[in-house]
Amino acid sequence: MSIIETNEDVPGKAKRTRTSALDRILQVLDFLQNNDAPATAYEIARAVGAPLSTIYTLVEDLVEKEMIDRREDGRLWFGHRLYHYGLTYARHVDLLSAANHEMSDLALASGETVQICGRDGDHMVVLGMVDGPDHFQVASQVGSRTPLNWSASGRLLIGHLPEAERREIFTRATRPSPTGRAETDIDVLVSSSRQAFESGLSIQAGESAYAIACIAAPIVDPAGHCRATISIVVPDNKVAQTEPDLPQLVRASAARIARRLGW
Repeated sequence: MSIIETNEDVPGKAKRTRTSALDRILQVLDFLQNNDAPATAYEIARAVGAPLSTIYTLVEDLVEKEMIDRREDGRLWFGHRLYHYGLTYARHVDLLSAANHEMSDLALASGETVQICGRDGDHMVVLGMVDGPDHFQVASQVGSRTPLNWSASGRLLIGHLPEAERREIFTRATRPSPTGRAETDIDVLVSSSRQAFESGLSIQAGESAYAIACIAAPIVDPAGHCRATISIVVPDNKVAQTEPDLPQLVRASAARIARRLGW
């Protein structure tokens, strides 16, 4: 698709040009990135040499699609959708590369299955997994998705968000689990997800599957966001064991992954 621009409202531009809509979108996003600060549509148009009418129309479409956010003062900045695209890319490239060695070490130290989990919209998704030496059978495999309220990792993944956003997500995403033991009270979920994130540890037992427990720690970036979790999956009777100390092991692993990423 292409858009025809007369450039008559761009200072110093007189002739007609033909520029693709995708090129203009990239120009807008590149300018915001290079400028490293919100800007008005007029400032963007002048900087990229585009007609004001074109940029205004493009910006309205991008705002509607949540790729750009319009602030109260009218300035524009990157939107939520771009943020989630970036998180997904980073999880699958940088984070998993940094986590692979740590998953294997943690599986050996704990004797249990280890998973790296991330958020996919209203679900938690298993991004990586290493089986423990005792080959305890875990129902979830790489790529499996569960509602956020079913798991220790799911709660951690949104624990850093503002309360109103956590409430909105849990209100929309919460589902009863197969065991009937997963928490579905929105107030409890909103509170417990924040508490788990602040403590750096989340534990659930028997909520998503019978007799299976999960001990998870957040992998936190410099902005204080939970980018992913690392977790140990065990029979629920091992949650309270002290040798080895599973919560301590998983917290230490999460910290080492963050350090590997320069966080």
